[in-house]
Amino acid sequence: MEQTESKKYSRRDLLKLSLAAGAGMAISASGIGTFAAITGGSAKSEAAAGKSRNTSVLPFYGQHQAGIVTPQQTYMYLAAFNLTTGSRSSVIQLYKTWTALGAQMSMGDTAEDKGNDWLPPKDTGEALDLQPSRLTMTFGFGPSFFSQNGVDRFGVLEKMPKHVKDIPPFPRDDLQQPFIGGDICIQVCADDQQVAFHAVRNFIKTAVGTAELKWMQSGFISTPDGETPRNLFGFKDGTANASPEDVHAHDEIVWAGEEEPDWMKGGTYMACRKIKMFLEVWDRSSLKEQEDTFGRKKTSGAPYGKVKEHDTVDLAQQPSTSHTGLAKRTGQQIYRRAYSYTDGVDAKTGYVDAGLMFISYQKNPDRQLLPMLEVLSKQDKLNEYTKHVGSAMFACARGIQKGEYIAQALLEG
Repeated sequence: MEQTESKKYSRRDLLKLSLAAGAGMAISASGIGTFAAITGGSAKSEAAAGKSRNTSVLPFYGQHQAGIVTPQQTYMYLAAFNLTTGSRSSVIQLYKTWTALGAQMSMGDTAEDKGNDWLPPKDTGEALDLQPSRLTMTFGFGPSFFSQNGVDRFGVLEKMPKHVKDIPPFPRDDLQQPFIGGDICIQVCADDQQVAFHAVRNFIKTAVGTAELKWMQSGFISTPDGETPRNLFGFKDGTANASPEDVHAHDEIVWAGEEEPDWMKGGTYMACRKIKMFLEVWDRSSLKEQEDTFGRKKTSGAPYGKVKEHDTVDLAQQPSTSHTGLAKRTGQQIYRRAYSYTDGVDAKTGYVDAGLMFISYQKNPDRQLLPMLEVLSKQDKLNEYTKHVGSAMFACARGIQKGEYIAQALLEG
């Protein structure tokens, strides 16, 4: 006899059933289990999953910085700073402070105040009752950290990585201050937005007198475990990424090797592009137009001519200007870690100000990323619906070991 799945009932179905039976259903202590069994117990399982994510601690110390190949958390803040000091010792002290602060916050701990109640609290306080929520912090150095107007600012120019440079402007770019460059940056990610904001806020607070915030962008992404997240156009974003567990692929794509200065070996390059999306125009486009733009089916994520999301892209099936086809033809791979953003209403157009904070990591942006951006800027059909308004590149040092501070090998010796 053929087996069938047990039927799941919604709360509305339960109400109908109870009314049909002529009696209400009393949900007592024993009845809760019955209710959960009928409805599938989804509320309980989802709550348990959320609690598990929120209580998770990700290592601050390690071979590589966290927040790069770490499976994406739900919320992100990316903050770029300009240094207001010319003192190398002041920069060293800042990174010592940030290291202690980052290690502490990654564990869900906050700074304790002792002594004088007339001084400002050490910690801003909004995460006092919250769990770590897989908090990660990733630190980077922009090209202007090493040299500005031809000046070796902190005596580390000889240790400048090979590929850290401003991303050149492309013909369709409309780059707007302040979202261009920065001396240093911090990417903060967590599964709780308040935890993430608390972290970046405390970094800003402790930088006063040494660095000032140039720009900051918040972002969000949400997806079931193991699935590729979707961008605000409704398409899966990051299908071509290597698995977070694929160590060999990370060595090939992400981590800098022997060709770099010692402090960068095991580090990587973070590229950032703020991309404004014209949602109102997109939403009036046909499904075929949208799918032709990406070269993929919207629901499944499958490339044209294929059935599943991760099926190999057949370039012969791709429209000549599709985003997927053009990216694949470059033959290069990057590791995407993009987040969607919404920034209210665009005062000029009255449209929603929203888009994608594109973030990618790669060991050689000159070979892997810049040629791809050049091709896409000229031919990508997606350009009809987007505009690049921000751009920056940062070199991210290798991981931090216990007993040292962030990028110590760069700043000392």
